[in-house]
Amino acid sequence: MTQEVRVRFAPSPTGPFHIGGARSALFNYLMAKHTNGKFVVRIEDTDRKRSTSESEENIKEALKWLGITWDEGIDVGGPDGPYRQTDRLPIYQKYTEKLLAEGKAYYCFCTPEELEAEKQEQMNRGETPVYSGKCRNLPKETVEQYLKEGRPYVIRIVTPKDETLEFDDLVRGHVAFDSNKVGDFVIVKSDGIPVYNYCVVIDDALMRITHVVRAEEHLSNTPRQLVLYHALGFPVPTFAHVSLILGADKKKMSKRHGATSVQQYRDMGYLPDALVNFLALLGWTPDSDQEIFSREELNQQFSLDRVAKNPAVFDIEKLNWINFHYMKQLDADQLLALCLPHLQQAGYASQEPDAAELSWLKDVVWAMREHVQYGAQIADAVQVFFTEDYAPENEETAAVLKEETAPAVLTMFRDELAALDEVTADTVQPLFKKIQKGLKVKGKFVYMPIRVAITGVMHGPDLNVIVALMGRDKVLSRLEQSGLLNQ
Repeated sequence: MTQEVRVRFAPSPTGPFHIGGARSALFNYLMAKHTNGKFVVRIEDTDRKRSTSESEENIKEALKWLGITWDEGIDVGGPDGPYRQTDRLPIYQKYTEKLLAEGKAYYCFCTPEELEAEKQEQMNRGETPVYSGKCRNLPKETVEQYLKEGRPYVIRIVTPKDETLEFDDLVRGHVAFDSNKVGDFVIVKSDGIPVYNYCVVIDDALMRITHVVRAEEHLSNTPRQLVLYHALGFPVPTFAHVSLILGADKKKMSKRHGATSVQQYRDMGYLPDALVNFLALLGWTPDSDQEIFSREELNQQFSLDRVAKNPAVFDIEKLNWINFHYMKQLDADQLLALCLPHLQQAGYASQEPDAAELSWLKDVVWAMREHVQYGAQIADAVQVFFTEDYAPENEETAAVLKEETAPAVLTMFRDELAALDEVTADTVQPLFKKIQKGLKVKGKFVYMPIRVAITGVMHGPDLNVIVALMGRDKVLSRLEQSGLLNQ
């Protein structure tokens, strides 16, 4: 019987939920789905100074928004809880006492000044700074005396000398480290709080995690964790270290590249399905040229053997392209719901719009759907309906109004529009043909000057739709302000 795959996502709640964390969570989630395994979410909050409950809530909300649900962990519970590290301190204490009793860990009373001096000496000799281990063999009586005196201490693990710490990584292949460069590292700090590497090993072992899928930056933690797995007698899980996410300049993703947190993308009006689709392709390559994946397709096709070693580049244009695809699947009500907060923020919509305003806004948003790749772009797209600054956007556009036939076209359109009983997209459309015939001009010499005169741009939704949405009075006013009408 094959062992059930168990994976986990274990974020530290110390700030906004980074897009890299979301990608790690997604890869673990997809691996669990693909193998019919279990996905566990726990919180690593032993960094008490930086961890906040607000950050934890932000992580949970972001995961749920992305549709990444978990089988066990915070909120949902499970057989291996608690799932928050600060609630597991008695568990770590039990294993610390066991390691001390077995001589696999020891009290270290070295002062910060002594450790710094030791480090400087090693660096001056050109050596990698590693704790010398001078407290490792303190006599039992000395240790008891120091403890009785209340001397500050940390607890260190005994790292074997002259050994190769090695493992086979599902992404990186065979990886090996020299144990002599690891040294006897701290597992419990002077404030009694266990360190990250110690907690994570105990948690992964007790939660029966079979595969540790995480970012490449954790690779340097792995030799220490191997030391702890061996000392504690726990089975070592299979590791997979996924490449970093880089910006377009091939440097690690940071604020200078734009939005870096899931919340920011949500606030900008990206769709969760699109972000999941995009994140899945950051480092994972399907065995086809397919780029748009349903969630079910991702669950079926995702596997770690197609995750690349090379860093993944965050291409915002590709995200926009994918999001545009998903936005086109929305109906008019869904599209309005996505765009309304951005219209309100721009001052283009009331905070509590009535039915008539909502109906008009829905029509406006729907008309602009081909020109919006994510929700926040709607404010620029619909600006022409709200602003009085609609002068031609550039010289090429302005040239349209200098055509010889432009004054006659605008004048005839004004007269025909004013004469309509009702202004709708259907009643406006025939006017353009009528002007073509009446003035004997080609279509573009009708559409272009009217569009530029009332919008200031050469491209956009169908002109009859724009005219209907603007309404007769606004269009007539703008035609008048063009200064080109024949009297």
